Amino acid sequence: APQPQPQARKPCLLSRIEASQEVVSSAVIIPKEDGVISLSEDRTVRVWLKRDGGQYWPSVFHTMTVPCSCMSFNPETRRLSVGTDAGTICEFILSEDYNKMTPALTYQAHQGRVTVVLLVLEMEWLLSAGQDRSFSWHCSESGQPLGTHRTAAWVSGLQFDVETRHAFVGDQSGQVTILKLEQDSCSLVTTFKGHTGHVTALCWDPGQRVLFSGSSDRSIIMWDIGGRKGTAIELQGHHEKVQGLCYASHTRQLISCSADGSIVVWNMDVTRQETPEWLDSDSCQKCEQPFFWNFKQMWDSKKIGLRQHHCRKCGRAVCGKCSSRRSTIPLMGFEFEVRVCDGCHESISDEDRAPTATFHDSKHSVVYMHYEPTSGTLLTSGADKVIKPVLPVVTFLTPPA
Repeated sequence: APQPQPQARKPCLLSRIEASQEVVSSAVIIPKEDGVISLSEDRTVRVWLKRDGGQYWPSVFHTMTVPCSCMSFNPETRRLSVGTDAGTICEFILSEDYNKMTPALTYQAHQGRVTVVLLVLEMEWLLSAGQDRSFSWHCSESGQPLGTHRTAAWVSGLQFDVETRHAFVGDQSGQVTILKLEQDSCSLVTTFKGHTGHVTALCWDPGQRVLFSGSSDRSIIMWDIGGRKGTAIELQGHHEKVQGLCYASHTRQLISCSADGSIVVWNMDVTRQETPEWLDSDSCQKCEQPFFWNFKQMWDSKKIGLRQHHCRKCGRAVCGKCSSRRSTIPLMGFEFEVRVCDGCHESISDEDRAPTATFHDSKHSVVYMHYEPTSGTLLTSGADKVIKPVLPVVTFLTPPA
């Protein structure tokens, strides 16, 4: 299918940070500092600060005793929580000038590699999940364990809502679990599953009370948790597995990236439609020709059985002849052309086909993505061992004045 053409301004690459011997598994932007903290497979934690010449220079180079897997950075307290392959989480305090890293606390959190870590300053909790199929939370003041919860599979996405104390946990089985956390106990609120692949990324928008989940099945689902009848809207804009999701709340834009390096910026300020359930039928719901398993009708009408397809717009079961056309349906999340029945094809206007997303190429296979809202800077780290901070995403959709 032909790809939608990017419109408007391209993101502008600020710099390239290339000094890692191994893949950078995680990296974050230090707001107001023009700095980057990176975590590499070579066991190093590094802090890069931008010098006057525009280049990033290393100001901290710390080697861990075990490989590190993930991190959470809190700019207010300059606390850096680093998850390791050994199951521990090591916490450091960075100095005000970001030239020094002092060890503060070590949490004995998991029996296996830590997959996600999240510091919730408001609750003084450190949330984490590991490959030992457990989700736990610790007191971030004392380092004491508060509670733990067994998960269906190992967790690959974690978000927290401070207002309701809900933890959103996405795992390798493709499901998302909502847990309500108390100081030392947790209860299961609900579990939902919409992906055919495993959940690779989660992103929570507390304002709209919407949860986005990305998956190895290449799709993104927007789950309306806020109670508008629990709509789940699918977004299809990637050819490879989704690697990261970020939400820019002030511009109502969702940013997603995939393993092939594409970055998609979705306009979430439009009224989107839920994709219909696919209907079941033994014959085409347009021309009534039998499908190939419907032996009786094939025999009675002396007709050859046809293959069943589904129209992505109305969900009806149709044969290939009655669904020969393709169309984008951006408001249903289909930014690429998909199969629609001939009737629906007629009903889709040019206005309906107007893209609701822009497409950009990061020119490397993205491993990790981080968005920093105050500067509007997006950062990607790739399989090519390069970190790329990119200038404001806000300018992605707004052409220069």
